[in-house]
Amino acid sequence: MTRAGLVATAARVLRQLRGDHRTIALLLVVPCVMLGLLAWMYDGTPVFDRIGPALLGIFPFTVMFVVTSVSTLRERTGGTLERLMTTPLRRGDLVGGYAVAFGAVAIVQAVVATAWAVWVCGLDVAGPLPALGLVAFVDAIAGTAFGLLASAFARTEFQAVQFMPAFVLPQFLLAGLLQPRDALPTVLRHVSDLLPLSYAVDAVEHVARRADPWAEMSTPFAVLVAFCVAALAVAALTLPRRTP
Repeated sequence: MTRAGLVATAARVLRQLRGDHRTIALLLVVPCVMLGLLAWMYDGTPVFDRIGPALLGIFPFTVMFVVTSVSTLRERTGGTLERLMTTPLRRGDLVGGYAVAFGAVAIVQAVVATAWAVWVCGLDVAGPLPALGLVAFVDAIAGTAFGLLASAFARTEFQAVQFMPAFVLPQFLLAGLLQPRDALPTVLRHVSDLLPLSYAVDAVEHVARRADPWAEMSTPFAVLVAFCVAALAVAALTLPRRTP
């Protein structure tokens, strides 16, 4: 991986995103709309305060997974990736550039979604807001990493989208949003221990429930970071030049 190649790739991706208003809306507006609808549905009840933090761990991952997998596949099917690979750029430069570009977007997404949930939707958070935003940011990076990985195994944009119910929906069900992970059947609890969203939800739950969450959230946060690094490394190794 070279610094020049990484920066060039990140700048190119950000230029493309700047002109794609629909993708920007998907990244920034849709999570806020979903949080707002849930806050409205459960207004006057403690339900939103219970599930809201978990959703801040789920929405960034899901949205970034879809956007990254489709965007990367579009470049591959259009021949852009193949042309770039004839230059001195390496696979690590491309994957790292995507991670940096979408990471910058993830910072904005995390700030917007967290501010909206707390100050507009009234989400009650006991811990510091920067900690909540930090988990949402790393969770978005995890979605980017796994989106890059999924794009390597898809041949069409439709196939890339199909990875969402195959990969994200089981995590949504087992991450602790619908039922605490400790209450899951033994087999499902062990499966949940292997999924990145489980650790994202654990981390945001610690932030939401504790005024000083750093010690409790450190383990799930570290595991989530490890998932990001591993997924990016595998994506760099498996990224094909083009789709046959």
